[in-house]
Amino acid sequence: MDGLLIAPYHSGLIALLALAALMVTQFLVADVAGIRAKQVPGTPVVGGHGSFLFRATRTYANSNENIGLLLLLVLVCFFTGAKPQSVNAALWMYFATRGVFTVCYYANWRSLRSIAFGASALAQVALLILALRAVN
Repeated sequence: MDGLLIAPYHSGLIALLALAALMVTQFLVADVAGIRAKQVPGTPVVGGHGSFLFRATRTYANSNENIGLLLLLVLVCFFTGAKPQSVNAALWMYFATRGVFTVCYYANWRSLRSIAFGASALAQVALLILALRAVN
């Protein structure tokens, strides 16, 4: 990877790879939970937070809802040369807090889940600030 624009962001790329693995795990957990619950594919999952299938499906859906913004911020940071050490740290913070979010959602620990979600949102705000600083 030497000489490439993204070389300084190697650690951040590893964090993104770890995030991809987390999302694959979320997808598989939701899929297996659906199979075990005999959920008819393509039909809405109902049951609320008392249902593990609902929580597993929402965990994966929430990750999908947030990944677009994260990737947009990462691209802007990479292409503007935003401070690599800070970008990498923000990406690892995002991954770690999404991991905690996942565990908390599965366990139905609502308050901790909200804190983890807020922390992952702060990591995205940090990436936005780094990108804004880099374009000025």
